[in-house]
Amino acid sequence: MQLRKPRNNDIESRVNTLNEHENEKVPYIVSGKSYTAVAINAASKAGEWIKSRLGTVEQLSTKQSPTDLVTEVDKGAEQMIRRLILTHFPDHAILGEEGVEPGAEASARALEAAREEEYLWIIDPVDGTTNFVHSLPYYSVSIALAHRGEVIVGVIYDPSRDEMFVAEKGKGAYVHGNLMRASREETLGDSLVCIGFPPDRTFAQPLNMKIAQALTPQVRGIRALGSAALHLAYVASGRLSAYCEIGLNAWDVAAGALLVQESGGTITDTLGRPYDLSVRHIAATNTAIHSQLIQVLKEADATGL
Repeated sequence: MQLRKPRNNDIESRVNTLNEHENEKVPYIVSGKSYTAVAINAASKAGEWIKSRLGTVEQLSTKQSPTDLVTEVDKGAEQMIRRLILTHFPDHAILGEEGVEPGAEASARALEAAREEEYLWIIDPVDGTTNFVHSLPYYSVSIALAHRGEVIVGVIYDPSRDEMFVAEKGKGAYVHGNLMRASREETLGDSLVCIGFPPDRTFAQPLNMKIAQALTPQVRGIRALGSAALHLAYVASGRLSAYCEIGLNAWDVAAGALLVQESGGTITDTLGRPYDLSVRHIAATNTAIHSQLIQVLKEADATGL
């Protein structure tokens, strides 16, 4: 990723939202230490390092199940991001996936202990570790900042495609300077929907299978791509009409949730209740089909709630 200094010294660090050409990627203008600039720089630097390690994984471990993988790259990337953030904001708290014991209960406890912090950074250093381990180029870095429990900055970086998705609360969502808008499908029948299969084989996976079975006959297509953060970024950018999954954690969702909201989409729990950091079973859509999706989940008894 190319980073340039702003021409106007009075402009505090932020994403350049102006396009030179409609479909051309525009380099980000980031400097200084605004929240968004630090998130972008941390995601970019970690992402490029992660990409350089593709195909070189030497230490592979598992957490709560044989499909819940962790590598030295996950751990190294999180440490890199932590250092970059704390250099600028030493008083801020950080909740990162690799610093939490595996399992839903441990994740809930870690979030509960941290969510009262005034400023809380929420990090998933490699979202899509299984893809990364298999050299499948669909993984991402996810960084969010919450202020008193409300996400105010969300950044998701896809190193393989050099795509940086950025949102600030109340200021829209962008990918390489291009304003993002959720898709316009009005029915499930016209929709491309993504689902996921987290490592919890006893509770989450059976429910996600029920979702797949319920949705497949009713939508244009079903996908399961393997990175919750990128699924949400794709809903925000209009590439997917919707995404739903049972059994996620705050670091999987926080940044992407803001992207969806700032692009005109809707994200709730699987019963349709408002999203907050504790929501683990999510439904994210372009808004137009949200009630239809929730109804299918309810009728399939696949909400997890």
